[in-house]
Amino acid sequence: MALSNDIIQQLADHLYACEANARDTPKITDDHPDMDWDDAYAVQDGILARKLKNGARVVGYKAGLTSHAKMQQMGVDSPVFGFLVDSGSVPEGGTVKVSELIHPKVEPEIAFVMKRALKGPGCNIADVLAATDFVMPGIEVIDSRYRDFKFDLKSVVADNTSAARYVVGARALRPEAVDMRTVGIVLEKNGQVVALGAGAAVLGHPAAAMAMLANHLGKRGQEIPAGALILSGGITEAVAVQAGDNVCLRVQGMGSLSLRFA
Repeated sequence: MALSNDIIQQLADHLYACEANARDTPKITDDHPDMDWDDAYAVQDGILARKLKNGARVVGYKAGLTSHAKMQQMGVDSPVFGFLVDSGSVPEGGTVKVSELIHPKVEPEIAFVMKRALKGPGCNIADVLAATDFVMPGIEVIDSRYRDFKFDLKSVVADNTSAARYVVGARALRPEAVDMRTVGIVLEKNGQVVALGAGAAVLGHPAAAMAMLANHLGKRGQEIPAGALILSGGITEAVAVQAGDNVCLRVQGMGSLSLRFA
């Protein structure tokens, strides 16, 4: 690690406050260019500790920057991982308050729920599918705390990969009941189609992102626990939203779910 624990805790305090107060900030590597990957995930861990102290509960994980479209949009070439807490959950058809966020965007995802724990190293797609209870559609609301959505990969890891809100629902299917590579999605905003895609946009198969997450956690002595909810990564580019918008995700054979922004 390149940064001292004191600096890591200061950065965790800073990013936690930015999220809590919907206040943006320049990317933290501007002041700490020597930050390494261990530092970035240590800052993320510090944010999680603060959320847990304030009553949040971990419900799972998320993979970020996993679609080729998303990587191109953000100018990066490898995925990153973060955590999900219960306070970020929004009910299907529910409302997200834009005043609580900085510059929200939505992206369509395939969500996994685990029936048993999964731990790397060496996890592959087959291992993921065998450990999965069911899959279902999900919409993630991302909201980078960095000014103008400008960041490098280590800064976004520290910022819990822009996690903000999420909704899952519609029709849950066993993993063997759907070909997640070819399943098509349509994302609509205010009744207009704004993005189209298929599951293969996520590293060729959404379960590939899950395997990478399990292997990443395994290196840190952790695992994806049974019952965890995992957002496997955006299938398309993220779409900006504002107050008054209505977003609907339709997934082939899996129904639809929606969110309102007010």
